[in-house]
Amino acid sequence: MATAVDGINVSVVGGNHSSEGNVLKRDNFSIFSILILTLLVILIIATFLWNLLILVTILRVKTFHRVPHNLVASTAVSDVMVAALVMPLSLVNELSGRRWLLGRLLCHVWISFDVLCCTASIWNVTAIALDRYWSITRHLEYTLKTRKRISNIMIGLTWALSAVISLSPLFGWGEAYIPDQENCHVSQEPSYAIFSTFGAFYLPLCVVLFVYWKIYKAAKFRIGGRRRNAVMPLPEIVQVKEASREPQMVFTARHATITFQTDGETWREQKEKKAALMVGILIGVFVLCWIPFFITELVNPLCSCNIPPVWKSIFLWLGYSNSFFNPLIYTAFNKNYNNAFKNLFVRQR
Repeated sequence: MATAVDGINVSVVGGNHSSEGNVLKRDNFSIFSILILTLLVILIIATFLWNLLILVTILRVKTFHRVPHNLVASTAVSDVMVAALVMPLSLVNELSGRRWLLGRLLCHVWISFDVLCCTASIWNVTAIALDRYWSITRHLEYTLKTRKRISNIMIGLTWALSAVISLSPLFGWGEAYIPDQENCHVSQEPSYAIFSTFGAFYLPLCVVLFVYWKIYKAAKFRIGGRRRNAVMPLPEIVQVKEASREPQMVFTARHATITFQTDGETWREQKEKKAALMVGILIGVFVLCWIPFFITELVNPLCSCNIPPVWKSIFLWLGYSNSFFNPLIYTAFNKNYNNAFKNLFVRQR
C-alpha cells in the first residue's frame, strides 16, 4: 500500500537535498540514483512477467486445473495487478519527488488498487498456508472435492475483505488526496489505520504463524513416531507367525532382526516435509517483506512520528517485492511447473 510520503526520493538517496526533490533534474542525478531507478524498473517488469507466466501456465496445462493451483492463480492475479496497476504509478510518484501531479481521481484509483491488490496478495498467501496445513493434518477427510470448495470460499473471502478495506476511504473514512500539498497517500485517519493494517496484515500474520507452528508440531510428531518404530530388535530365534496386514521386509543381522514397514507413509512424509518447507519459506519471506512497512503504517498515524521518507520508501518497495518472490517460491518446490515452462512455448498441452 502506497503513500505519497512513501516514495523513494532518489535525489535524497543520491545525496542531493534539493527543496523540490525532483530526480528528473540533471543536477540531481547520480550513479546511485540511476542504479536505484533501474532496479525498480527491473523489479516491476520481472514481477509482471513472472506472475503472468504462472497464470498462462495454469491456464494451458490441464493438470493444473485443480486445487491448490486455483489458490496460486489467485495469488498470481493479485501480484500481476500490483505490478501492472500499482508499482508503475508508485514509481511515477517517486520520480516527481513524492508530489502527486495526476489529480484527485487518479489518486483515488491508485490508492484503491494499491490497498486492494496488496491486501489480496497477503490473504492469498494465508489461504495457501491454510490449504497446506489442512492437507497435511487432515489428509483423509480433506478430499479433493472438499479442498476445492474450501479454497474457492477462501478466494472469495480474500477478495471481498480486500475490497472492503480498499474502498472504505471512498465513503468518507479519511482522505487520500491533499491538493494543497500535492500529496496522495492512504488515509491517515487513526481508526482507519488500525482497521486497515490489522485487516490487511496483522490478522493474516497471526494466522500464518499459528498455521506454521501447527505444521511444525505435526511434522515433528510424525518423524518422532517413525523413528521410534523404524527398528525393532527381536530374539535370535524367530518363529514365523501369521503375517500382519502391513507389508514388511525382514532380514536377519546376526542376533537381531530388523523390520522395515513399507506402508506408503514414507512417501507421504516426504511430501509433507516438502510442503512444510515451502510454507515456511513463503511465510518467512512474506513477514520480512511486509512487517517493516506495516509497523510504520500503524505507528505513524497514531503517534505522528516523523519517520524519514527514504525509509518509508524502502519499506514500501520491500513490500512490493513480495509479489516477485511469491511465484519463485511456488515453482521452486513444484517440478511440474518447471516441466510446464519448458513445454509452454513448444506445444500446447
